[in-house]
Amino acid sequence: MERADTLSKLAASGSDTTPQRLTELAAELDMPVADLLVVAGRPVPAELLPPERDAKVMRQFAYRVSHCDHLQLASLEGFVRSLPCAAVQAPFVQPTSPDHRPAETGFAAVLNGLVRNRGFGIRELPFMGLSLSTLFGMASRSEPSPHRRYQLCAVAGPLGWRLPDLFAVADEPYSEELRPVQLCRHVGRLFVAAVPLTTAQLIETTEEANRLSARENHGAWQPVSEGFVAECPDFP
Repeated sequence: MERADTLSKLAASGSDTTPQRLTELAAELDMPVADLLVVAGRPVPAELLPPERDAKVMRQFAYRVSHCDHLQLASLEGFVRSLPCAAVQAPFVQPTSPDHRPAETGFAAVLNGLVRNRGFGIRELPFMGLSLSTLFGMASRSEPSPHRRYQLCAVAGPLGWRLPDLFAVADEPYSEELRPVQLCRHVGRLFVAAVPLTTAQLIETTEEANRLSARENHGAWQPVSEGFVAECPDFP
């Protein structure tokens, strides 16, 4: 509960927390500094954001990674971390549209910031069991919903977040019976590891994901991720 309490307090009144303290907390909680800055309502410096990347490449990368099981994801993460860090020419700027007007306050603003921290626009996210209109709404409006617990279970995995942590930030009661919907946090860990990658490196990583997963090429866009949530070691 201490971990959830810390995140809940940051979300409720963390704007006065110094970046240095947030950096220390990030190390203690094993979370990206950029994420805690978002939760606390503080700006994320450009050096913590991904470089500008091709959206189509990002979409393909996210999709192909979602077909890797846990052993393959661990191998792919090692591959990603072995790639050289390139000098960032320009930080990622999240695309907006009439469907996606980023919120400025509330959990919607936090969710939008977490998605941006990984270099995603809403359309580039892998399939997670939610419609695009639902995702646009979640990132634009912070409103109670009878479907909110399901929605949080769906988005936590691709963000690399534990379910209790995201529920705490969203100020939503958590039950241990809840499970990820389509993808677990180990897929999201790979997306976090890939934050520094350039477009060329994403292409290289996508090819490695295909090699590891031996995913069958259907010759057309298939939006449904494989998902291996039943095998996730977080949930016995």
